[in-house]
Amino acid sequence: MEKADIGLIGLAVMGQNLVLNMVDHGYRVAVFNRSTNKVDDFINGPAKDKTVIGTHTLEELVQSLDKPRKLMLMVKAGEVVDRFIDMLIPLLERGDVIIDGGNSHYPDSTRRTAYLAENGLHFIGTGISGGEEGARHGPSIMPGGDSDAWPLVKDIFQSIAAKVDGEPCCQWVGQEGAGHFVKMVHNGIEYGDMQLICEAYNLMESALGMSCDRMQEVFERWNSGVLDSYLIEITADILAMKDEDGEPLVTKILDTAGQKGTGKWTAVSALDLGVPLTLIGEAVFARVLSSLKEERVRASQILGTGPKVEITGSEEENILALHDALYASKIISYAQGFMLMHEAAREHGWDLNYGEIALMWRGGCIIRSKFLGNIKEAYDANPQMENLALDRFFTEALKSAEAGWRKAVTLAVESGIPAPAFASALSYFDGYRSKRLPANLLQAQRDYFGAHTYERIDKQRGEFFHTDWTGRGGKVASTIYEV
Repeated sequence: MEKADIGLIGLAVMGQNLVLNMVDHGYRVAVFNRSTNKVDDFINGPAKDKTVIGTHTLEELVQSLDKPRKLMLMVKAGEVVDRFIDMLIPLLERGDVIIDGGNSHYPDSTRRTAYLAENGLHFIGTGISGGEEGARHGPSIMPGGDSDAWPLVKDIFQSIAAKVDGEPCCQWVGQEGAGHFVKMVHNGIEYGDMQLICEAYNLMESALGMSCDRMQEVFERWNSGVLDSYLIEITADILAMKDEDGEPLVTKILDTAGQKGTGKWTAVSALDLGVPLTLIGEAVFARVLSSLKEERVRASQILGTGPKVEITGSEEENILALHDALYASKIISYAQGFMLMHEAAREHGWDLNYGEIALMWRGGCIIRSKFLGNIKEAYDANPQMENLALDRFFTEALKSAEAGWRKAVTLAVESGIPAPAFASALSYFDGYRSKRLPANLLQAQRDYFGAHTYERIDKQRGEFFHTDWTGRGGKVASTIYEV
């Protein structure tokens, strides 16, 4: 029997669609699932008469693969991945490759890269974005891990990936857990993008009193300009969908948001690395707050609702302000995300190509947008740029949007409508461009109660001082912690 080019374990929606995508591009794929009836159903259903080999044991799966063997895991992240790796190691030979295509936490991929290398095997931790549709027709693929394995899977991955201007949305990201780290940041930015869109929607509905049909027209129009993106596109589609009674379906959906943890990972990673990832943090907390539905309902009865204010300006002027707030906040979100990747690269010794990462996100993935082409150009011009906001294109965009951005945040505050992502992005913008912040007083407070010391503006950086503020504290200073 002819051997398969690659094997895949895990025939849920993503796994099945990746297999069909590979087959469409000329590859023979062997498949396995713990529930073997899923294998049979797949072979006799979607994969009928296609170049797919169904197997019922891991031994059979491994024997069906061409050498060096390439095995892709599309299973639940965490312990399940480790269990499959441990079951596969005795069946494989030196030089074979195990690929984890799930939403794994990047430290796990770093650990697995080293663990498999000790066993003479290659590991690739691969972030995949695009959902069911992307997996079937072309996802964004972010591989990292053992760089020696990249040539073995490059043709397959780049064949099945989305293409933008003929370029595959898949390049080698970096060593160890770099691939899954970049996917994690992608998901964090996705949290931010979704929250920003929801805040614009909420202000349109609750402050401007716009109907779903009117909002649908606005989002559809926005999708043909600088905000052109997958999430804006699907928002227009969602607002157009009617329920059986002819009313907008979106208004019937309970306002409690779920999450799978990648946004939280991004925020925690930012805290660990000392990166001010404020917008994505607010997006995560907004989902948490939404989950307190019953408590929020009780609070509204006790605390009341927001003030009724007279909206100034025409509807179109306010829509433009929301557009500018969304665009400027989106720039800040991406700037923070790339700052986080830059710091992680420095911390872990990864060689990340930020322009290539932007290219990988231009197609196939959930945050795909026209905007990412501008990010690629910015990093191509200056690969080690400290902050995306300092690129000329984005500097001018932020300045141009600033007045509308402030108007939108003011509208939210005056109307008592929460807009944490808009507001935190604006606060970050103001803080980042401030020559002087009130941290001097904060340092004085820390030194007063804890002898934590401070630096002086009239002395060299790195020289620390302590003041006996009360006359009773003495001259002993605390140790210094730097982030």
